Amino acid sequence: MKQMKRKRSPLTNRFKYIRPIERQADGHSETTYGDRAWEDAYRRRWQHDKVVRSTHGVNCTGSCSWNIYVKNGIVTWEGQQLNYPSTGPDMPDFEPRGCPRGASFSWYMYSPLRVKYPYVRGILLDMWREALAAHPNNPLEAWKSIVEDREKAKRYKQARGKGGFVRVSWDEALTLVAASLLYTVVKYGPDRNIGFSPIPAMSMVSHAAGSRFMQLMGGPMLSFYDWYADLPPASPQIWGDQTDVPESSDWYNAGYIITWGSNVPLTRTPDAHFLAEVRYRGTKVVSVSPDYAESTKFADDWLSVKQGTDGALAMAMGHVILNEYYVKRTVPYFERHAKTYTDFPFVVTLKQNGGTWTAGRFLLAKDLGKQTNNAEWKPVIYDENTDSFVVPNGTIGARWEDKGKWNLRLVDEETEQPLEPRLSFLGSEDEVISIQLPYFTAEGGKTIERAVPVKKVQTVTGDVYVTTVYDLILANYGIDRGIGGTVARSYDDEVPFTPAWQEAITGVDRELVVKIAREFADNAIDTNGRSMIIVAPGSTIGSTPIRFTAPS
Repeated sequence: MKQMKRKRSPLTNRFKYIRPIERQADGHSETTYGDRAWEDAYRRRWQHDKVVRSTHGVNCTGSCSWNIYVKNGIVTWEGQQLNYPSTGPDMPDFEPRGCPRGASFSWYMYSPLRVKYPYVRGILLDMWREALAAHPNNPLEAWKSIVEDREKAKRYKQARGKGGFVRVSWDEALTLVAASLLYTVVKYGPDRNIGFSPIPAMSMVSHAAGSRFMQLMGGPMLSFYDWYADLPPASPQIWGDQTDVPESSDWYNAGYIITWGSNVPLTRTPDAHFLAEVRYRGTKVVSVSPDYAESTKFADDWLSVKQGTDGALAMAMGHVILNEYYVKRTVPYFERHAKTYTDFPFVVTLKQNGGTWTAGRFLLAKDLGKQTNNAEWKPVIYDENTDSFVVPNGTIGARWEDKGKWNLRLVDEETEQPLEPRLSFLGSEDEVISIQLPYFTAEGGKTIERAVPVKKVQTVTGDVYVTTVYDLILANYGIDRGIGGTVARSYDDEVPFTPAWQEAITGVDRELVVKIAREFADNAIDTNGRSMIIVAPGSTIGSTPIRFTAPS
């Protein structure tokens, strides 16, 4: 029988390393002998069975490519993948991509705080189990017995927000949810079940599964912005879409960048290098932030607004651009952009409200008796070529037609003739009247009186006064056009919405605001629109009317 090798004691094992020290180079170096078994701990730490290519889909559209190192079925560590396709000589490469959140993602996977099982509030669960016992094999009746009992419904609803969740099986949870959805369908109709899926950036499969489920049931889908509530409302209000923005590499194409409440290095870490690199091309960066954030270090100018007041700053910058680049002089590039891509030329009706004039709605093709499909959905503009009101291509009424008119070609929808929209009725007006415009203050309920040029138009229901969106915008911003009203004679007048007015609200120097507005517009002229705003909620951007009139 083979004799087993005796295991030496770690203590006595160290005696074999007791040897004379060998010195060289006049004592400046030496050779020593010692136990190196401790190195195995580090070798084992980085051992792995396989490498998996993945990304971190947690509501981040960075989609960074990571190598996930797996040992015994457990993620041990992550490393950035470095084989992205090249973007060519004129653009920095996308790699390396990643952030500290991604580098520690495996910690979240194995965290004891991670929710892996369904939970139901204890009060509701007790009611549900009692109801199922009373209505065996009929979950729909069981749920009905709960929600139609006012006392029971009140009890479980009042328990919301107070904890008390109990882990249940998947079958029990799914049965409860299915019964409640079916009850709503039977009682109120399928369209009363409203839901939303996670954003596709988190999981394409989850988004597709949830949206498909709601469609099959007949329920409407909410936007995934309702999940995390960070949609700047100014985006759909002004542009008609939900932050349909370019990819981050387009920052490198900008000639002027304002990071408006956006802390790019922190919240967009994988793409922050584009913001750092574009400065080497001479691009100026301005930071609008109430605090000295990480993004502020990139900036040449810092507009340190008081938190929640950046709306006033935006209005003041718009005041400067409208005054100097639309009224005092005409910039062909801006004018063409406004006529083609904005609602400035569209005509708006005015209405009397309590003896005062206010802005109403768009003047529609239906109002003028035009014989066209969806006439009640087609607003009109005034064409200088024909001196008449016409419907241009691309209005909302063309969206649901099959006539190829859903585009921004600046032509008459009916005749296909080129249009030259009139931005303002000033100079051809029938009258100048004073209108009341809403003035949103903390106190609320206030209005400001401004003058606008108007035309009197005969419609199918009688004569109405109309003006353009552009005229209303200039009136709202308090631009002096020589037609009276409460307007600003200079930037130092504390009239809404001047640089002096915003200074008292935001704390930003008026001269700095004027300088930044001019630079932003001048760059747009010089570069054909390569002025950019990176928007985020860092300064409560959700309240900001970002309707900059310098095309960017």
